[in-house]
Amino acid sequence: MAQAIVSPRSEPPPEREDGDLSLRWSGRVSLTRRILAVNIFALAMLAGGFFYLDSYRSRILDYRLERARREVRLIATAVGTVAPAERPALIARLAHDTGARIRLYDSADRPIADSRMMGVQNFVLVDPTKQPWTQRVARFLDAMIDTVVGAQRAPLYRERAPGRPWPDVGLARADSEGAASAWRAPDRTPVITAAAVVGPDMVAMTTSTARDITTTVRAERFRLSLVLALVTLLSVLLSLFLARTIVRPLRRLARAAVRVRRGRARDVVVPTLPTRGDEIGMLARAVSDMTLALRARIDATEAFAADVTHELKNPLASLRSAVEGLGTVRQKPLRDKLTAIIRDDVHRLDRLITDISEASRLDAQLSRARFDPVDIAAMVTALLATRRERGIERGIDIRLDKQIVRPAMVMGDGGRLERVFENLIDNAISFSPDNGLITIALGADQGQLVTRIEDEGPGVPEEARDAIFRRFQSIRPESEEFGKHSGLGLAIARTIVEAHQGMIAVESREDRLSGARFVVRLPLAGDRQAREG
Repeated sequence: MAQAIVSPRSEPPPEREDGDLSLRWSGRVSLTRRILAVNIFALAMLAGGFFYLDSYRSRILDYRLERARREVRLIATAVGTVAPAERPALIARLAHDTGARIRLYDSADRPIADSRMMGVQNFVLVDPTKQPWTQRVARFLDAMIDTVVGAQRAPLYRERAPGRPWPDVGLARADSEGAASAWRAPDRTPVITAAAVVGPDMVAMTTSTARDITTTVRAERFRLSLVLALVTLLSVLLSLFLARTIVRPLRRLARAAVRVRRGRARDVVVPTLPTRGDEIGMLARAVSDMTLALRARIDATEAFAADVTHELKNPLASLRSAVEGLGTVRQKPLRDKLTAIIRDDVHRLDRLITDISEASRLDAQLSRARFDPVDIAAMVTALLATRRERGIERGIDIRLDKQIVRPAMVMGDGGRLERVFENLIDNAISFSPDNGLITIALGADQGQLVTRIEDEGPGVPEEARDAIFRRFQSIRPESEEFGKHSGLGLAIARTIVEAHQGMIAVESREDRLSGARFVVRLPLAGDRQAREG
């Protein structure tokens, strides 16, 4: 249990799940779908190129309308300058050169000349029902894209029956600059009509197809569609790869965490992902370390429960035997002896239960404790003064040697640290011979406060120097009464010291005399605050 204690100052406070870490509605969507959505959003911006193509087509069409308006004015001027007998030949030649169908209307808007009737078949509408399927697919895609981008739909071009004049003819009579309109052929090809007045009462009108606009826009759309399809495919594949590298290990970690939560921690192997040096690898190793720490805590708890059971059995067995003996023994000396045994066993149980209770609560209490500056030199001095006032048994002398000039300040829980030094002084007194000397030395070494407590007792065998810090492990003097100590004092001391980011150990004395030396190392307050800052 002591190994799992962490000082409240040793770790930064946990991050709250709010602010920029909160995911409101998006937190309910799987990570894979979110990755795909982000990448597809970028593709949607690329698909905005179709809107640009529609704008590009509109600009070309506007240019063609203006050009048709200028051409029809030139044609009207040319037709108006020649004699009526020469007009048919001129209209035919102009229709052949411009690629447009040219018609001439009188003052009543009746056609009096038509280049088609003169044999110039340069304006021909295509029947969409006779085109191959590829063109039908192209028209369908054009209609779909125009609907998506909200393109303005031109009116359908139809030949006018007699008595129904063209709108451009009427507009041209009202505007000397002429008029031009855009239409839509059955095969979705733009048709441009333009009209201008000829002389005082006639109007010339041209009709031409802008099939090259459709061809150009379709070609650009096809290229953009290929690029978009390729980028979409690559984006989806990269998104799936990214989701695979992120989501799959997270799912493995989640499944392992669920199994740990269900109480199968010992059977669960948490993946550590050693080949990954990114945040996912860090998370995997952190979860693995946390699981190992949890297993260690569970093992420590189970071992602690077993040790408590074992330690309680001995005094309880002795107590039960003494109580049963009282019922059968009649001699007063024997009854007094059994009563004394019962009293000792009760005191031993009380001391054992008190130490067990403190050891079991120590982890939680230390994790919530507030660490304040503590002067260890002043603390040890006060402890020794109190002991001298009470009197130290067997003529033992305790000497304090301060090798540090400045205040020996550490950050910690003063009450807990006082318990550490009390336990160590009690332990030294227990092992010291009559009229022995205990030396306590305080010094500083590499940013640490080092406290050494030496006695003149038998010392601690090298093979037992780690075991004595375990629970219920104790090497007691032969002269000491059985059950006077619970065997938890040094274990509690080690737990407290390590919770303060320090260390405690036992070693031989440097002067090679008989006895033990306990060394406690604690970070000095200034150095510890600098590291945490």
